[in-house]
Amino acid sequence: MNIREVIDGDFDDIWPIFHAIVNKGDTYAYPRDTNKEQAQNLWLEMPLATFVVEKNGVILGTYFIKTNQTGAGDHVCNCGYMVAPAAQGQGLATLMCQHSQRQALELGFKAMQFNFVAASNTGALKLWQKLGFATVGCLPKAFLHPQLGYIDAMVMYKWLTSC
Repeated sequence: MNIREVIDGDFDDIWPIFHAIVNKGDTYAYPRDTNKEQAQNLWLEMPLATFVVEKNGVILGTYFIKTNQTGAGDHVCNCGYMVAPAAQGQGLATLMCQHSQRQALELGFKAMQFNFVAASNTGALKLWQKLGFATVGCLPKAFLHPQLGYIDAMVMYKWLTSC
């Protein structure tokens, strides 16, 4: 596995991953009908940096890192992670989260916050806890899940030391 920063042309390989996950509607709050141009803006242009994880030249996952707040909160970053449906369960989210924490420190961030983790996303919640994130808040019924209806969204936080 190789993790690297995105290069020109990568979004054509990221788009099917993004589209499959967002269109499903059960983990990200992006509109399910987000088009390719909007997705590229959200995933590549708004963040400080975007990375991909690849194996044998095939992109299997991606993540972004950005400042969570401006001003007095600009020492806290936010990341989003996506793994291709066919590659889930292979430890890619773990690799990307560990990589993102190191990148965050290199970029000068002191903490990382996940703003909106759907309570039904138990795999992500367990993984983030295993990687040292604490659930610091619960937003009651903040996420409209396509099958479950209104469910809670969790806010998770980690002060970064040496990762």
